[in-house]
Amino acid sequence: MKRRNLLRGALAAGLAGPGLAALTNARHDIDAALAADPSAADIGFWETTTERYGYGYRGQNPSDVLSHLLEDFAELHPLLSRPQTVKSRTELCYITGRMAGMTAIVLHDLGQHREAHRWFGTAGRAAEQSGDRLLHSWVLGREAMVPLNYGAPRAAAALASRARQLAGAKPSAAAALAAAVAARAHAATGDREKALKAVADTEAIAERLVPQQRTDTWFGYPLQKHFVHASQALTQLGETRRAYEAQERALELSRAPSLMTRALIAIDRASCRAHDGERAEAAHIAAEAYSSLPPGYRGGLTRTRAVAFYRSLPAGAPGADRLADTLAAAT
Repeated sequence: MKRRNLLRGALAAGLAGPGLAALTNARHDIDAALAADPSAADIGFWETTTERYGYGYRGQNPSDVLSHLLEDFAELHPLLSRPQTVKSRTELCYITGRMAGMTAIVLHDLGQHREAHRWFGTAGRAAEQSGDRLLHSWVLGREAMVPLNYGAPRAAAALASRARQLAGAKPSAAAALAAAVAARAHAATGDREKALKAVADTEAIAERLVPQQRTDTWFGYPLQKHFVHASQALTQLGETRRAYEAQERALELSRAPSLMTRALIAIDRASCRAHDGERAEAAHIAAEAYSSLPPGYRGGLTRTRAVAFYRSLPAGAPGADRLADTLAAAT
């Protein structure tokens, strides 16, 4: 309990200083434990815990979710350091890979891309030790979204390629994710042919997934998520008609799209409007989407995408001033 309170206090102070130190210590503890002899553990409890986190934010502030994840890592760490059977060790490494991967996702969404890379590295080591190639592919596919969203699309394409190789030819959520991220990465680098091929590959994989693989979690590949990725790739390619269709389908397939998903789709729509010459409406859509977010959602990924859209507008574009004011007010 004392350690949990210390973690809460450190993270409440922000992701710099004590908060960053708490993140680093937690990750180092897990890395050290992965290199040590395993322990006996209540696998069922940790499987349930992992599943609960897998459903995403569900309206929670991302920084609160990060705090909860680190609290649970404080309890998970000792279990990795005690002797146990090979089967239990394998299962615990699988759980650790998923937990570390989700921690990295939250860090990515908060804009902490360097820490996200480090946690994805830990997740990859745990996935490798578990022997589960699909988990390892999922980790690399999610990690590829860090350079993709923070200015290094060629690095993202390379990671997505590795993820696709690990996933293999059989349809899986990990394979679909890897192909979708590859499509976005190639679109961002301007490789139209590879991007459209990856879009088609993703669609072919998504059509063949079984219901269990389409679960609406961070580990599944539901159609709603598929259309969110397709929207971004097609928007970057200037395929506005298809992008609009993907955006509508993404919203239709979810009764309550997450706050972040709704904002990102709106920014994609704004980019399409700007591409089609409707710049005033585009700036209005982006400003409304960003300003309607709760404060805890206005940093990291959503801000990066909103700023990128603003910078894509020509100087003096109608409505750009209002968007600039909206972004400035959130700093």
